[in-house]
Formats: sequence, C-alpha cells, structure tokens
Amino acid sequence: METRTIFFLGKPGCGKGTQATMLAETTHWPIFSSGKLFRELEQEDTPVARKLKQENEAGFLSPHWFAMYLYLKCLFSIPDDTSVIFDGFNRKIQEAELIISSLQWLGRSFSIVHIAISDEEAHRRIEGRRHVEGRMDDHAVEERLKEYREYTKPAIELFRNAGVLIEIDGEREREAIAADIRSALQVA
Repeated sequence: METRTIFFLGKPGCGKGTQATMLAETTHWPIFSSGKLFRELEQEDTPVARKLKQENEAGFLSPHWFAMYLYLKCLFSIPDDTSVIFDGFNRKIQEAELIISSLQWLGRSFSIVHIAISDEEAHRRIEGRRHVEGRMDDHAVEERLKEYREYTKPAIELFRNAGVLIEIDGEREREAIAADIRSALQVA
C-alpha cells in the first residue's frame, strides 16, 4: 500500500479526534493532533504558553504560522515509508496552501476528510463533551463556529478544488462514520 497522509477537518465537536483515533486503531498509523500539541504547550510557564491559553479559552484559532510550525516539525520527522494522520492542522487558507505545497514537494499522497455537521449538532455535542472532558475551549462555541465559517470554510474549498477533499456525513453514529471514512480511504 502507498504511504498515506490523512487530515481531519470539520466544525468543533464534529468528532475529528474520535475518528482520527478510530482510524489509527485500524491502520496503526500515528496521529499528530494540533489540539493536543497546543494543550501541552499551554501547560508550560512561558509567554507563548500564556498567549496560547488565552486565545484558546476565547475560542480563537492559533496563528497560521504557529500551527504550521508544529505541522512542519511533525511532517519532517516522519519516515518516507510511514503513513500518518493529522488532526486539526488545516483550518485556515494559509495552512491549506502550505499543506498542499509541502506534501506535493515531498511527493506524499494526501487526503482531507471533512466531517460535516450542522451548527445545532456542534452545540449539542460540545455541550455533552463539556460535562465529560471539561475542555476550556468548549465554553466559546459561538466564537469557534464563527472562526470555522470565516477561516475553515475557505480552506475546505481550496482542498475541494485541489481534488483531495473527502466529504463525510458526521451526524450519525461514530461507527457508521468510521466505516464511511475507511471505505472512502480504501483502508481495511
């Protein structure tokens, strides 16, 4: 099988992390999660960590250059023959452009899995997740949805025009969503 690079994209609460984990369990591919990396950085006692935490708690996306620094650092550490899953690195147009150009430059095939849900479903899921996980960014749902509409929707269109976007209906049971993702990616 060819080496694959898979990205997950969607509204807050769409299940990107869950689906990335389920795909990794099936394929044994490593996952790089921007949210996890940012949350780890926020635990440090540095000016950068304090700024990241402040913006995350307000529901803002990180600056594209910071997300891309983390993305490139991860990408350049991956051996040529290793497939990989990225969760959340492609939320702004500048990020999408860099992802396309960096992977084309490396000659790595890639797909963007967009898990589509309504705003109402995003609210419902985040409200449920807030009680279970207690994530700090979950209180700023409206701001996060605004950021999605302003920044992520144009990135989705760029990926669609590049022919690498896979649309998945995310308003079903997670096992059905995972089966659709595996089918679309043609993985066992």
